[in-house]
Amino acid sequence: YNISKRTNFRVSSVLNKEVKQYGKQFMFDAHEDTSWSSDEGTPQWITVIFDEPQNISGFEFQFQGGFAGKKSEILMYTEDGAQIHQESFYPEDNNSPQQFQLKDTSQEKACSKIKFIFESSTDLFGRIIVYNLQVLS
Repeated sequence: YNISKRTNFRVSSVLNKEVKQYGKQFMFDAHEDTSWSSDEGTPQWITVIFDEPQNISGFEFQFQGGFAGKKSEILMYTEDGAQIHQESFYPEDNNSPQQFQLKDTSQEKACSKIKFIFESSTDLFGRIIVYNLQVLS
């Protein structure tokens, strides 16, 4: 799925509120030297709201090593806000792109919103740094 300008994003926090340097937009700009950096604390989260409902097969994250999610979860919602899927995932603590495939049942219904929750982080202070996020359809 190509994240369009009409897709809406929300994040739990931005490091020192410096949106121009560490804002959510940098997860989707395809530049290797920009990233979203959260502030301290857990949980941290990312919400993606699609302009049209999507059938999602998986997703890909690229974290900064030392600032990756540990115990993490994806929640998927329909257009009317009903939760249709919940699944845990466990990223590795490295800089490489990591792809996660969803269980088959999640692809049966189109979702309008997904939320990634990072219940814990490899960083002692709970910070998360994401260079790239892709949603796979």
